[in-house]
Amino acid sequence: MNNLPLISVIVPTYGREETLRDSIVDVLNQDYPNFEVLVIDQLPKHQPEIQAYLEEQAAANKIKLFHLDWASLPGARNYGVRRSLGEIILFIDDDVKLTPGFLAAHVKNYLQNPEVGAVAGRVFDRMKLGDSGGELEIEYLPPQAMDPGIAWYHIDLVHTTKPQQVLTTRGCNMSFRREIFFKHGLKFDERFRGSAVREESDFCLRVRQTGYKIWYDPEAYLVHLGEETGGCHDISMRSLKYQLTFYHNHFLLGLKNLTVTQALRLYARLFDCHVLGRPPCHKSGSPIKIATRAFFYTFGFLKALGTIIQSTWNDGQIYSRLDQQV
Repeated sequence: MNNLPLISVIVPTYGREETLRDSIVDVLNQDYPNFEVLVIDQLPKHQPEIQAYLEEQAAANKIKLFHLDWASLPGARNYGVRRSLGEIILFIDDDVKLTPGFLAAHVKNYLQNPEVGAVAGRVFDRMKLGDSGGELEIEYLPPQAMDPGIAWYHIDLVHTTKPQQVLTTRGCNMSFRREIFFKHGLKFDERFRGSAVREESDFCLRVRQTGYKIWYDPEAYLVHLGEETGGCHDISMRSLKYQLTFYHNHFLLGLKNLTVTQALRLYARLFDCHVLGRPPCHKSGSPIKIATRAFFYTFGFLKALGTIIQSTWNDGQIYSRLDQQV
């Protein structure tokens, strides 16, 4: 055990009950012998039986339980990192199912290759499990999956079966070397709001700048239940504010990390797919709905531009600053 690196498993949670408990149970049942579990809870109060379970596990020193009075997925990730002890920091969602070998599958990649700074695990989405069998399998991702301008429409970490270098992870199943945070000083950008879509992509693009590789390992897999409510969504996915943050986050990713040419290609694909509704989005082609989505697309760009301008005097790490004041 002393020769195996300590893994810090960080579980941000908001508004989840049974799925949170079941996810924690799966972590505690891992066959890897050296890990800690940090639950970053952004819900004021759980159902009585879930609250009792969390407090019981914390009292038994099986988990470290932290209560926050705000909801932000990147903010919760940063909060957990600051309290972690592990050489490897692993993030999962609060609605996942794990096999006992999950942690060991992540760790072996770091032990085998010192150039690996992050591991992207395979994600079987519950709603896509029917697609995930032999009828649709990909050995290697296409070259477009490494192009930051269009990669987001070609990266498939559900059906890909071979280990390989990738551009990004999925936030519900990703791990990093500790030095990514403490030597290189990277943090998750807390300006990614709503469901924080693209926050992990933004972070991974900055990880690549350190010279480390992001390695995809299909053996480090989990099932993501994809509950529609709760999780770390600080606003409802059906709200107008969510639509605004969805586009804001995509534009912010491009403005922060991409060349002009790459960004324009990303924004063109975003418009084609999410505004016009063409494949793979398959959204309604109703003129009213297209016009509505175009409004949020435009306003999202303006809001992201404002975020970038504001960054000259405010980096947006509001939750990290609140933590430092405690």
